[in-house]
Amino acid sequence: MLRQCKTWLVAMIVLLTSQAALAGSAWDTYKARFLMPDGRIVDTGNNSVSHTEGQGFAMMMAVMNDDRASFDKIWGWTNKTLRNPANGLFYWRFNPVEADPVTDKNNATDGDTFIAWALLKAGEKWRNNDYLAASDTIAKAIVAHNVMTYAGYKVMLPGASGFDLNSNVTLNPSYFVLPAWRDLGNRSNLTVWKDLINDSEKLLGKMRFGNGQLPTDWVSLYADGRVTPAKQWPARFSYDAIRVPLYVKWYQPQSPLLEPYKAFWGQYARNQTPAWVNVANNDPAPYMMAGGILAVRDFTLGQLPVGEPQITAQEDYYSASLKMLVSLAAR
Repeated sequence: MLRQCKTWLVAMIVLLTSQAALAGSAWDTYKARFLMPDGRIVDTGNNSVSHTEGQGFAMMMAVMNDDRASFDKIWGWTNKTLRNPANGLFYWRFNPVEADPVTDKNNATDGDTFIAWALLKAGEKWRNNDYLAASDTIAKAIVAHNVMTYAGYKVMLPGASGFDLNSNVTLNPSYFVLPAWRDLGNRSNLTVWKDLINDSEKLLGKMRFGNGQLPTDWVSLYADGRVTPAKQWPARFSYDAIRVPLYVKWYQPQSPLLEPYKAFWGQYARNQTPAWVNVANNDPAPYMMAGGILAVRDFTLGQLPVGEPQITAQEDYYSASLKMLVSLAAR
């Protein structure tokens, strides 16, 4: 009996050790592909520029993989290179080949949100008050410069400038990072975060266009409460809006807001699911889902394979990032 117990114990140790090793394998691959020695995350699908989106994504991945060294490297570069001293937010894009790598001084609220959220999680995990203080400061700046009340809704603008057009405001529903808003709200006890969640859920319920009843990447909200696909962009449920069901399920796994995505994707065989759809004429993409966007579909439908995501050598930054975010959300 004792020998059997010892054998069982050894088997369990081997299993747990192998699982622990596996837990870091996707993150190690991601870092090898996209993390530069200075802490910059490169968008390999977009001429190797960098975005606050990618910096925030990777900071969260580092926290969830208990990799403080990488977290500090990514956060250090982001804070030193992209912080806007005028408002406490972050320049959204960095192009290393330009004379001025930061030509656009605007921010992107999804990137800012992920940075603040990752700092909050890091402060809690590693009991570091500097991370928590930085998160608090960024969260306050996000609210001060990007949140407004419009048409009776509390809304998060995509950036501090250029999206309030008076007769309407432009929204990006993939910037509604609901699980982050919940955690930032719990940290601050400010009701603005709850109001944002409640009103954004209401707006997502109205952003149902075309036969699929799906949101577009960019949406116009008018003063009378109407929502329409924003005219400045193609009327597509595409590479931005794919993150909407990811964040909704990450926030509330059984949310009724997931039903249109389940119904739309559920009518196709997995490998015959179009990568996007034009909601104006219901024309699907001429090519199929793959990589990270397919992972979002699988996660939404409850069909995500067990285990770590597989980051292939051919995969670009965005596809790999979506796979990693799905993995974090599924934990």
